[in-house]
Amino acid sequence: MDERTYTVPGMHCGHCERAVKEEVGAVVGVRSVDVDLESKLVVIHGEGLDDLQLRAAIEEAGYQAA
Repeated sequence: MDERTYTVPGMHCGHCERAVKEEVGAVVGVRSVDVDLESKLVVIHGEGLDDLQLRAAIEEAGYQAA
């Protein structure tokens, strides 16, 4: 299983967490998405994860992945 971690500084509330989980969770191969609002980290687990697709999903949710 692959793991990708992104810093997403714009997240600060439950709505942010839900939006990111929904968009990233829809990417092919994603099995789980963990969001930590305190550290601003998004940790994604899955198979064959594509960095560009994951970053695009985070942007679609309204945030920038650092």
